[in-house]
Amino acid sequence: MKIAVVGATGLVGGVMLQVLEERGFANCEIIPAASPKSVGKEVPFAGRKLKVVSVDDAIAARPDYAVFSAGADASRQYAPLFAEVGTTVIDNSSAWRKVPEIPLVVPEINFDVIKPSDRIIANPNCSTIQMVLAVSQLHKAYKIKRLVISTYQSVTGTGIKAIRQLEAEEQGREADKAYPYPIHRNLFPHGGDFQPDGYTTEEQKLVDETRKILRDNNIAITATVARVPVVGGHSEAVNIEFEKDYDLDEAIRIIADTPGVTLCNDNAALQYPMPIIAHHKDDVFVGRIRRDFSQPNSLNLWVVADNLRKGAATNAIEILQQLVKTR
Repeated sequence: MKIAVVGATGLVGGVMLQVLEERGFANCEIIPAASPKSVGKEVPFAGRKLKVVSVDDAIAARPDYAVFSAGADASRQYAPLFAEVGTTVIDNSSAWRKVPEIPLVVPEINFDVIKPSDRIIANPNCSTIQMVLAVSQLHKAYKIKRLVISTYQSVTGTGIKAIRQLEAEEQGREADKAYPYPIHRNLFPHGGDFQPDGYTTEEQKLVDETRKILRDNNIAITATVARVPVVGGHSEAVNIEFEKDYDLDEAIRIIADTPGVTLCNDNAALQYPMPIIAHHKDDVFVGRIRRDFSQPNSLNLWVVADNLRKGAATNAIEILQQLVKTR
């Protein structure tokens, strides 16, 4: 089996290579591809060094699968070219998520939407993945009416430049800025680009992608995104209003039994999800589960996941694993 990794020299691309090795693909022919400036570089994989090739050369190799983390422009340009030669593309950018005929997939929730003929599959936004996984089985049990989401997003979601800005500011050094403001000892309610309605594209993704994945356009959703000086993962405060009432103990059991979710919900022991716990792990951690007494049929959750793992690379490779099993 041939698998291309497009954007192999980036943050998510590097984690994709790690997850491929961990998930049993070490003996496959891996083709790392990146922009022209990275061609010829080497990336580590399964105890060996792989030479980075151009995206055109990766297409010419006709891989069975290509996992993309190279940005929306590159995905729009190259994903159809891979598809034309018979490659199935799993794309981590925003390029294809809102296209109605392109599946947007979290495997534990809606892998069944993928048809044998599909050659481009979209990986959701990192914040969406962890949130929908936490609430997916609750939606089946009680039907979600409304979601109010506040995110506290790691600098790793912006990329290596943001990590370097944070590290430089911690050490009192100057660095190229990924953000318009300092991030060390600071946070700001800004992720993505501002839209005319005052919301950002990161906030809009939570609305559109959640409805598509849960297959329910009637869910009312509002979101506020904040960037915080954290490396280990994204955190989210999620308030859910259901169509009908629920039993709190039953709701906690449903969350605990959701595949890919780890319950971390012991107030007496001061156990609750934190980025330091989620870092380098694939599960979504859920805790601070409590009834919202201000509104009927409502529940509060705190949800944390490593945005480079389950929020990006791991979800993509899990889609790949399922495709290999079913095709």
